[in-house]
Amino acid sequence: MSDGVYDMPDEPRRPGRNPGRRPRALLPTIATLIVLLILFSVFTDVWTQRLWYRSVDLGSVFSTVLGTRVLLFVAVGLLMAAAVVANIVVAFRTRPRVALAPSPSPGFERYGDLLQQRGKIAIGVVAVLMLTFGGSAASSEWKVFLAWRNRTPFGVTDQHFNKDIAFFVFDYPWLRVLLGFGYSIVLLSLVAAIITHYLYGGFRPSAKGQKASGAAQVQFSVLLGLLVLLKAFSYWLDRYGLTTGKARLFTGISYTGDNAVLPSKEILAVIAVLCAVLFFANVVRRTWLLPGVGTVVLILSAILLGALWPAALQQLRVRPSEPVKEAPYIDKNIAATRQAYGLQGAEVIDYKAKTTATPSELTQDAEVLPGIRLIDPSVVGPTFEQLQQVRGFYSFPTDLDVDRYKIGNKTADTVIAVREVQIDKLPAGQRNWNNDHTVYTHGYGVVAANGNQRADDGTPVWTERDLPPTGQLGDYEPRIYFGEKSPDYSIVGGPKGGQAVELDTPEGTKGGSPTLNTYDGKGGVGIGSFGNRLLYATKFRDANLLLSSRVNPDSKILYDRSPRERVEKAAPWLTPDGDPYPAIVDGQVVWIVDGYTTSANYPYAQKVALDDSTRDTTTGRGTIAQQPSEEINYIRNSVKAVVNAYDGSVELYAWDEGDPVLKTWMKAFPNTVKPRSDISPDLMSHLRYPEDMFKVQRDLLAKYHVTDSTTWYQNSDLWRVPADPTAAVTANTDSSVQNNQPPFYLSLRMPGQTDPKFSLTSVYVPNAERENLTAFMAVDAEATSKDYGKFRILRLPGNVQIPGPGQVFTKFQTDDLIRSALLPINQPSSGTKAQFGNLLTLPLGGGLLYVQPVYSVRTGGAGSYPVLRYVLVSFGDRVAFGSTLQEALTKVFNTSVDTGEDPKPPANQPPANQTIKQALAEAQAAYTAAQTALKAGDLAGYAREIDKMKAAVDRAASAGAAPTPPPTGAPTPTNPPSSPTG
Repeated sequence: MSDGVYDMPDEPRRPGRNPGRRPRALLPTIATLIVLLILFSVFTDVWTQRLWYRSVDLGSVFSTVLGTRVLLFVAVGLLMAAAVVANIVVAFRTRPRVALAPSPSPGFERYGDLLQQRGKIAIGVVAVLMLTFGGSAASSEWKVFLAWRNRTPFGVTDQHFNKDIAFFVFDYPWLRVLLGFGYSIVLLSLVAAIITHYLYGGFRPSAKGQKASGAAQVQFSVLLGLLVLLKAFSYWLDRYGLTTGKARLFTGISYTGDNAVLPSKEILAVIAVLCAVLFFANVVRRTWLLPGVGTVVLILSAILLGALWPAALQQLRVRPSEPVKEAPYIDKNIAATRQAYGLQGAEVIDYKAKTTATPSELTQDAEVLPGIRLIDPSVVGPTFEQLQQVRGFYSFPTDLDVDRYKIGNKTADTVIAVREVQIDKLPAGQRNWNNDHTVYTHGYGVVAANGNQRADDGTPVWTERDLPPTGQLGDYEPRIYFGEKSPDYSIVGGPKGGQAVELDTPEGTKGGSPTLNTYDGKGGVGIGSFGNRLLYATKFRDANLLLSSRVNPDSKILYDRSPRERVEKAAPWLTPDGDPYPAIVDGQVVWIVDGYTTSANYPYAQKVALDDSTRDTTTGRGTIAQQPSEEINYIRNSVKAVVNAYDGSVELYAWDEGDPVLKTWMKAFPNTVKPRSDISPDLMSHLRYPEDMFKVQRDLLAKYHVTDSTTWYQNSDLWRVPADPTAAVTANTDSSVQNNQPPFYLSLRMPGQTDPKFSLTSVYVPNAERENLTAFMAVDAEATSKDYGKFRILRLPGNVQIPGPGQVFTKFQTDDLIRSALLPINQPSSGTKAQFGNLLTLPLGGGLLYVQPVYSVRTGGAGSYPVLRYVLVSFGDRVAFGSTLQEALTKVFNTSVDTGEDPKPPANQPPANQTIKQALAEAQAAYTAAQTALKAGDLAGYAREIDKMKAAVDRAASAGAAPTPPPTGAPTPTNPPSSPTG
């Protein structure tokens, strides 16, 4: 027993066993393994990225980005680590011998003793943490740094500070980043100093007398002085930030901003500098009175000057006469917005919009009519799928694309898609690693249809079809290894003369066995070596890449295969359009992707949310991507990117060569963007005005078509994009943006043009509870046109009621003749329904013509697809339909559009032959409905439909027709059957 405590006898140790050694050795081993796994994972990601960039000949992009990120990581990380560690060391070395007050708890001093004993380890841990934190944050700002480092002047100065726009776009963001890092470094250093002084007794807030040692006061004063000095710099930078800040009415400096906020920022910056001097003076005086007074003055000044003064000025001086006070600033905002978004050339034309057209006016526009697109690319995807899929593992996107192709001697709007492989559609019995990754590796061929024609059965008129492909689009390489639906990765290639395993076509050109292929393109990363196989097995977490005999020394791996993804990686400074489209160019299938340069720092230009401005009923559907959620106030379609569907190569062509942002990135990444002159004539013929940029511009033009500040302020001429009448409103949302009608590509002739042009079009309605049409807009979308990018807006008169898309669609839905004609194809109970296509608007005959295709779709069973049945048209107050566009136009204009025959009946009374046809069609529809009711045992419904049929027959007779018997097989209307079996 010792000190009243019994000593327990030691347990005899077993030979060769030390209970405490294994746990101490095991923990470092586990930690080392975890660190090695993390490092190997990072190495795998970096090295495979390097291999990918080398495979597309863009190794310089990878090295530039990686080098910049490493530079920022090391520079800022080391600076932060050094600052924090230096302050800890200074605080430790200047610690007092005797604490200013007792420690808050008995065991508190043990922490100080422990850190003193393990000081080097503790400081090392802190340094690593600071290096990692600061370096990671800095490396993510590589784009801002490169843009600043390679900045290009705009050659335009802002209207307030007389600085080149480049200062706001490139310099200002980088200065903000530096300011943020400065705040972080000083704040973390201050926290580290406070904690260290607290641990060793140099700082005790609970002490009755002196609460901080002299050394602690000096260190705190310097750090707080630096912090306030950074705040002064922040106030000074805020002056420039006002040019892109949000005022009450617009983006930019307002009257209050100019006369109150701006001078207050300057005064506060001076006060903050003086306050910082007081903190630095405290190093000598060592009294907190003056720094405390300075801090209080700074806070009160921030409240009085930064908040109360602007609020009082706004309320007392601006608000009573806001239109007058804000007028010059609104003018700045309008001019800058139109410049930043490329709207300064938009032409607004007053358009009378007649509601009736003369034969001569129709004759003048006759050449436009054959170009009206009837095939809706957002509807006929299932039709392409069912009629041109060939095998279940091939697929087409939900929304197809519209392009132009020369068919014979004419260039026609064409609906086009590529036949891609989709392994998810393989039967379960065929799903295995070899099939998924080495056999079903690529799609095959292009399918295209004439945009303004339909076959007799309502299906598209193919201009390219079948497998192997045949048609009128010429010879091309049909294999699609890179597409929007390609597998996540595929193993392709092999030795010459080796056995081919990649499925080319299910059958040969003359039937029989499937044809196989071995990829010989330059795309892809070689995976023949064990090292690369190990890296990619780790990357994709797939051991088969190491074990499978299908991976041979000549194999390549294809991944990151979608066109948009490849462009994002090849040019990480671009924002790609959400809808890449395929084209046959110079014998190759390529994907064309429009690339945008954007900024959120163009002075005085209105900011918009990119995702909201580009969202409509097609966004996020199928392969159409949604833009990122970010604010911009400058956009240019600076680059046309081309991704080869066979070898995956990425070509970037400068499109807007005058864009300073593009010039900046071309300096940062030299030799990655080719000049515009390198675009081949064949490629140029397929380039078009980009859709997402058009959506942003139409969003701005809804308000910024107004250039008068008074009208702009009053919002008396404010427009909006109408809702898509053919689409259901998105569930659980109150956003009017989400169901916007999408813009449409079609060929049309605007007033003043001599020939029809391929255009991108949209319409506007008033920004009120009304749905009448207020403007029609089109931009010349044909890249070969001298007027490419020219906006023409037809402003409709305010005293004439022109129906908008929603109102026209309602007319189509409620017109008795149209309803009767659609009745046979709109019977969900019998397995069919009518599907309405895009509601197109175009100027014609001095007015505006609406055209909408109607499809019939079988609702039950597999293999259903929409077929075009009718074309609905509206002009003025009249609506009509026909099985063809020609028939519908003849009805709505009461004249033959081809011959210009002058209509005899009054404008509001259909001609006799039209009445007869429509009445008989209604009779036939009623008869079909009667038969359906009869089969269902609904005698009351049967009787009602028979009465409708009789009335329609009588109407046809009264219009001048010979007595017409009921449709064949119909029972006498006055004697309905007594039972369903009748």
